[in-house]
Amino acid sequence: MRQTLLATGKDQHKLGLRACWSYLIVYLSTFGDHLMQNTNQTFLIVDDARDIREPLAVYLRKHGFEANLAADASEARKTIAGRGIDLIVLDIMMPGEDGLSLCRWVHENTEIPVILLTAMVTDVDRIVGLELGADDYMSKPFNPRELVARARAIWRRMPQAVAQNAQLPRRFGPWTHDPECQSVLHDNGHRVPLSSGENKLLICFLDRPRTTLSRTMLLAQTVGRQEKAYDRAIDNHISRLRRKIEPNTDTPTLIVTDWGGGYQLKADVIDVVPAS
Repeated sequence: MRQTLLATGKDQHKLGLRACWSYLIVYLSTFGDHLMQNTNQTFLIVDDARDIREPLAVYLRKHGFEANLAADASEARKTIAGRGIDLIVLDIMMPGEDGLSLCRWVHENTEIPVILLTAMVTDVDRIVGLELGADDYMSKPFNPRELVARARAIWRRMPQAVAQNAQLPRRFGPWTHDPECQSVLHDNGHRVPLSSGENKLLICFLDRPRTTLSRTMLLAQTVGRQEKAYDRAIDNHISRLRRKIEPNTDTPTLIVTDWGGGYQLKADVIDVVPAS
């Protein structure tokens, strides 16, 4: 009986925090913020609590961001695979696969930064999350303005190794790459969004067409770190990019493997100059 009462009390406290937090988000969203500028960056909010993810999405959209929502890890994986995501806001305590497991997967398979959310504030929880690849950690309830400030700090710290002169759209094969929108447009009119990592990787190939690029070079240019023994990060990124631009990933014709130790873009690249 005592355990039941304790559990009920914790649930009521949690619901009370959620209600207060939701009210705070709606309240803050009614005010303009000169520090928030228009942006094309995209958040993915992963939280099983609808009264947390939806008000946060409203706040982010109101301040110029794009926001995608996921109620669990499975839905999050599908969104990550199909959309260009710049940062994930990830709740730890979710039913089924928890946030720590998803955080590990994101860290191993993408370059998308992660901010973990939790009602737990112990040092152990924070350390475990950071060791699994999280870029930052916030305790609930939190100020959404602080969340955005932390996200921007993370983006500023990310390596800017990709050439900055590749701002014009460029054609390769049947695709046109738009670096500003982080997407590729097929000749048939189908547009495919790219993640930040996929966008950087494609720019590397477009800068050096028909040239074999080593895994070490690609890793340094896109992730900003040295290759480690048995490091398959670039191979994973190549696989995801191929799924978006190759008609048949079993026999790729655009990004081909050089069995000497790298990859090559087998296509001519043409700058698309806008009409004056």
